[in-house]
Amino acid sequence: MSFPNSLSNPRDLQPALAPLLDALAEWRMTMAGQMIVLESFLRDADLLTPDAANQCAGLRQRLATDRLVIAFVAEFARGKSELINAIFFADAGQRVLPATPGRTTKCPVELCWDEREPPRLALLPIDTRLRPETLADWRDMPEAWTTVELDTSDTNALVKSLSQVTATRYVSREQAHSLGLWSEEHPDDNPPSTADGRVEVPAWRHAVINYPHPLLKRGLVVVDTPGLNAIGTEPELTLSLLPSAHAVLFILGADTGVTRTDLAVWNQHLNDPSLARYVVLNKIDTLADPLATSMERQDLIERQCLSAADTLGVPRHRVFPVSARQALSARLQNDSFGLVGSKVPVLEKALRDELLPQRQRLLATAVISQVQSLQEQISRRLRELRRQNAEQMLELRALRGKSSGRIGMMLARVHSDTEEFNRCAARLTALKSVQQRMVRGALAHLDASHVRAAAERLQQAMGGGWFNLRAKPLFAETCRSLVEQIDRAAHDSVESQHMLTASFRQLNAEFGFTLEVAAPPDYAPLRDELGRIEQGYARYFGVGGRMRMNSQAFAEQFQRMLVSKLRIVFDQAASQLDAWNEAITAQLDGQFRDRRQSFRRRKENLERIQEATGELESRLVEVERVDQQLLEQADRAFVLTAALRLRAQQGPNPTAEPVAAAALAAAPVAAPEAAKNVLPAGIQMNIGEPDDAASQVDLYLPDLQLNFRTDQLDAALAPPPVAKPLGLVHSDGVRPSLDADLE
Repeated sequence: MSFPNSLSNPRDLQPALAPLLDALAEWRMTMAGQMIVLESFLRDADLLTPDAANQCAGLRQRLATDRLVIAFVAEFARGKSELINAIFFADAGQRVLPATPGRTTKCPVELCWDEREPPRLALLPIDTRLRPETLADWRDMPEAWTTVELDTSDTNALVKSLSQVTATRYVSREQAHSLGLWSEEHPDDNPPSTADGRVEVPAWRHAVINYPHPLLKRGLVVVDTPGLNAIGTEPELTLSLLPSAHAVLFILGADTGVTRTDLAVWNQHLNDPSLARYVVLNKIDTLADPLATSMERQDLIERQCLSAADTLGVPRHRVFPVSARQALSARLQNDSFGLVGSKVPVLEKALRDELLPQRQRLLATAVISQVQSLQEQISRRLRELRRQNAEQMLELRALRGKSSGRIGMMLARVHSDTEEFNRCAARLTALKSVQQRMVRGALAHLDASHVRAAAERLQQAMGGGWFNLRAKPLFAETCRSLVEQIDRAAHDSVESQHMLTASFRQLNAEFGFTLEVAAPPDYAPLRDELGRIEQGYARYFGVGGRMRMNSQAFAEQFQRMLVSKLRIVFDQAASQLDAWNEAITAQLDGQFRDRRQSFRRRKENLERIQEATGELESRLVEVERVDQQLLEQADRAFVLTAALRLRAQQGPNPTAEPVAAAALAAAPVAAPEAAKNVLPAGIQMNIGEPDDAASQVDLYLPDLQLNFRTDQLDAALAPPPVAKPLGLVHSDGVRPSLDADLE
């Protein structure tokens, strides 16, 4: 994806993210529509196996729900909400999120759009902190939330409704301590209190704003996290929301630089290089000095940026000096030069240039990989169906000029072959039984009981309390034991693959199957995820974290979050293994069913020929018609999958550099220029204007000229397959007969 190097038009006041988010959303929706067409075709052609149906549904779901999550993290009064207003919501004509002095957000806020819900503000009461449920649990209990309907047609009413995220209440110090918002050990982190000992705490624990803003409709999710106390006392923010964000903007004050509490937020919650972190030095307008020259002011800003980069340990180019207030004012007043002076467009360009292409690459790679897998399944099934059809054709042609006695002999042979084939049913049943037993053994290592048992052993080893100096090494040992369970499951999966490979080889040789064993699931990403969980949770076993763990309420939430995250990993591993096993079972059942149907059709053909003179030629015509139909299905499947791969490769911008080229090496697309670029050395290709879905492609090699249909590009550019490619035609444009397919 390519972008201009600077603000191309000073009068363009729209956020730089907007057009690219629009393009990404349109790109995703286009591919989702293509997936629907492909899935419908496969279903109508009886080519949609259960495994293929699951792949299609999963890919459509990902295309429809892909999100770009940007989290804003800072202490109070750093201008987070103002920056969010300036970047995303200036088109409302005024501030959407409260951002005036004394009216800042007091609880974490998520801004998103779910078309299944009406525009509304959902508020989770602060008292829910007294219960052990996590935020994820509360999301499934809508009755616990206070909801406020939003009138999107009335901006003033909207702003008034959203101001409820600033609400506070006063409680006793004992209540504040029970809520996890007051600590005698960390008095500097405590919220304000009155002379009579009452403590001001947020009225709400969490807020979700479902708002039909164009950017939110296109998959943007904004997370506003207010202050160290809110982050540190809510494990799910640090352990789930922030790590899942695609970008984290850490906002500092240009007038204050990196304060003690800023550094605490950074070290405790953001000091993870795996996070896409952007440091924003806001409020540079406060550095204005009427006695200083413009150059002196710029030098002061640069010194602040260098100091922040050095303190936080990040490169200077990751620190962005901005004035959110100036940017919002400029956009509201159509002041293009004021917007440039705010330097917010520089930050927007960095987000645009780094985040959006990354999202495109990841999604494109996933689409290309899934579609290529579908294409391979389709080709494998069509090859098998054509082979069976060719066997029928060969058998029928052998009957020309033969007597009825000869036909009777062939009927007896078909009957004998059918009985012999049916004997393989018992072997298939035994094979599936062995496979299921081996898979159950592997799944036993991935059962959620291992997670619960590991958490219980950890708690018992620490003497029933999480405030323990031995907690960190014990936690590391627990994580290692869970990785060992994943490794055992992976070992059992490989053993199952070896057994299936040997069994499939025998079945293919004895009964004419074309069974293939796919590679078992790769658990390396899940092991990496366990490593990230260990790294993220281990910070709570440091000195500062152990003080928080001394709170029973916090420790219970922490334990529930830990078990929940670990269970997700184990559930994903089990789901992948189940899907692999189901695909193998579906392949066995499908090929057995197809072969049995082939025997039945052979018997019916011979019986009809025996009963009626002239039936032979009509049956030959019917078999030819079926073969032609299979070829047309192959062509159509290739056109649909190639178009989808090409759309994924091109990305939102048709002029962009292709992405995930490696994934296309074995799956070239139908576009002429794209196909030419991936041909091996020494091969030339000439593609004429297609007059139908199955255009012709000439491949010129040194001593041979063949004319392939477009559905043979995969075969031409990939290692030679065992079976002959579908749809091969000679230079005179005539397809070879089915006899040639059987040579």
